[in-house]
Amino acid sequence: MQFILVAGVILYAGSQLARYGDILAEKSGMGRTWMGLVLIASTTSLPELFTGLSSAIQLLPNIAVGDVLGSCMFNLVIVSIMDARSKVPLIAQAQPGHALAVGFGVLLVGLVGTGMIVDRHLLMTSWFGVMTPLLLLVYLAAVRVLFLFERRRLLVTPEVKAEMRYAEISIRKAGYRYAGAAVIVVLAATVLPGLASQIAERTGLSNALVGSYFVALATSLPEVVVCLAALRLGAIDLAIGNVLGSNLFNILILALDDIAYPSGPLLGVASASNLITVFSVILMYGLFLAGLTYRASKKRLRLAWDTGSILAVYAASIILMYLLRNANL
Repeated sequence: MQFILVAGVILYAGSQLARYGDILAEKSGMGRTWMGLVLIASTTSLPELFTGLSSAIQLLPNIAVGDVLGSCMFNLVIVSIMDARSKVPLIAQAQPGHALAVGFGVLLVGLVGTGMIVDRHLLMTSWFGVMTPLLLLVYLAAVRVLFLFERRRLLVTPEVKAEMRYAEISIRKAGYRYAGAAVIVVLAATVLPGLASQIAERTGLSNALVGSYFVALATSLPEVVVCLAALRLGAIDLAIGNVLGSNLFNILILALDDIAYPSGPLLGVASASNLITVFSVILMYGLFLAGLTYRASKKRLRLAWDTGSILAVYAASIILMYLLRNANL
């Protein structure tokens, strides 16, 4: 019940973060597509950031790693949730340029999987893993390349200027409320790791399983709120950009968690069962990219073939992680 209560607090505060982040985006004059990929994505990922840092400091490596990778999986499931509410295939409505963010996402997650294998066997002279500096550099490069790509795309096909929806709210007021919501998210997120560890102990589930699904679901609630709100407004690219941008930011969080973890390379001490989520995220990215390229014009079931397959991979990963919960990995 405490876990559900904290998750509810994160849901409310996260939705406020997204709202006032969108207001700040409007007041600054920057496009909402770019804001979905960077500002809104990093905003809705604040629960993952502070949950991960808190877990690392509390010496709970599987909660920290599981939260980040599980959030990446669940964020892609949000695309399936949105598709279930759309009459036509959702991914087919997105602009093809999202493939660039998918490519960087696969690269970053692949580096995480490599780090989990390499850090176990290399003798490290520093407390962080060999892949952590590379993760930081690749993330910064991804943000730079995506910015340049979006600016070039808008020069070729300018978007219609979005209607001013927050004229009555000043940028100062939005900034204060944004900061207030961020404080609430930080405080709530620091409580999650301890509660998750207790759930793992009392249920007999592994920390990796609890982190990958229970904690990841709780910290991904703001993304759900933002994406469904954007879908209602018809802002498909804002919603998709939020999902893909959040996943990129999540890997940055994992690098920061590694630096904050005081007992050696974080990826090296985390359970190898977390590789299940690594491979699942890569499979889900592949299905997303296939759907974005094929661009189906209609769907026969509630879910299109691509989003239905993404949901199936997520379900399979839960089953596999549960079956291997007691394995010595």
